[in-house]
Amino acid sequence: MNKNALEYYQSELDNIENQGLLKRERIITGAQSAEIQLADGRTVLNFCANNYLGLADNAEIIQSAKEALDSHGFGMASVRFICGTQDLHKTLEARIAAFFGTEDAILYAACFDANGGLFEPLLGENDAVISDALNHASIIDGVRLCKAKRFRYDNCDMAGLEVQLQAADSAGCRIKLITTDGVFSMDGSIAPLAELTALAEKYNALVHIDECHATGFLGATGRGSAEVHGVMHKIDIFTGTLGKSLGGALGGFTTGPKAVIELLRQRSRPYLFSNSLPPPVVAAGIRVFDMLAGADDLRRKLEDNTRFFREQMTKAGFTIKPGTHPIVPVMLFDAVLAQEFARRLLDEGIYAVGFFFPVVAKGQARIRTQMSAAHSREHLERAVAAFTKVGSELGVIQ
Repeated sequence: MNKNALEYYQSELDNIENQGLLKRERIITGAQSAEIQLADGRTVLNFCANNYLGLADNAEIIQSAKEALDSHGFGMASVRFICGTQDLHKTLEARIAAFFGTEDAILYAACFDANGGLFEPLLGENDAVISDALNHASIIDGVRLCKAKRFRYDNCDMAGLEVQLQAADSAGCRIKLITTDGVFSMDGSIAPLAELTALAEKYNALVHIDECHATGFLGATGRGSAEVHGVMHKIDIFTGTLGKSLGGALGGFTTGPKAVIELLRQRSRPYLFSNSLPPPVVAAGIRVFDMLAGADDLRRKLEDNTRFFREQMTKAGFTIKPGTHPIVPVMLFDAVLAQEFARRLLDEGIYAVGFFFPVVAKGQARIRTQMSAAHSREHLERAVAAFTKVGSELGVIQ
């Protein structure tokens, strides 16, 4: 490789490390769960996985994957429209559509691909996409790929959204699509979808929400942020993932009107040019959706765990982003402090990761903790004790 290029790349890495922004991956040697084994032999409590319902090591889901491995093989070695569609794929898409109350659904390798392939087929240069400023990187990248006029409003600012809708009308845009995370993953905040959908109706705009951090556990029956706000029927397009609360493997989806989904099948590039999801993953996904109707106990336990942890951490003196979501950001504000705090937590047997620029804005570094239904009360108490000890040692709390 070109020597100058390599020297430049290494200097960039050195700069990242010198700023305290280098992300280091820790290796685990067993299944994802509330307790995990590290490569150095330690067993620690995991407080940073998206394993909200604790299903990543569920025996029934694993068995479904094993059975599909025997009956349908390891992988498809092809894309969907050539010879990569099995009955399992169609069954899972039907389950997803039924769960959201929509007409059809389409599977992707990940929700990053679902969002990346959403906007270009649906919006042209005479259209508009109006995006929340804190939307996930996959939405931002998907918007960049389309030719629509772009409008942006401050996070959850509904007055700002209305201004941008008016600007889109003034620009003579044909189709207006509002796009937002249902839950903003760094803050655990839920988008104000009742107000948002009211504005969409007023200005005749479509609505897309990304439900990655909501599907399966948020809302009375786990149908996400739209269910929380009572607007399921007012959302035109949902995207989501199988890789968080729904078993924790991989795979994304888009679900909505049949004409939208069919157009994505015809023109969405991540769908057309990526291999089909492996049969074991699809079968496990089917099993998860079948299980969700009976997951009330898991959802209640997750709610209880979230409430307890938020209350105890606030009582201990930490600055916590407010809310009710199982994403609980512990604000430290400084990137170097966040990394040192996470390192010391690991010494105390708590696996949690510091988040800092560019994942969050400069000066907004944090430890993003995530609750799971797999956590016991003892797990939570141990975590609070460890946070309190490290927080006192580092001068974060008195």
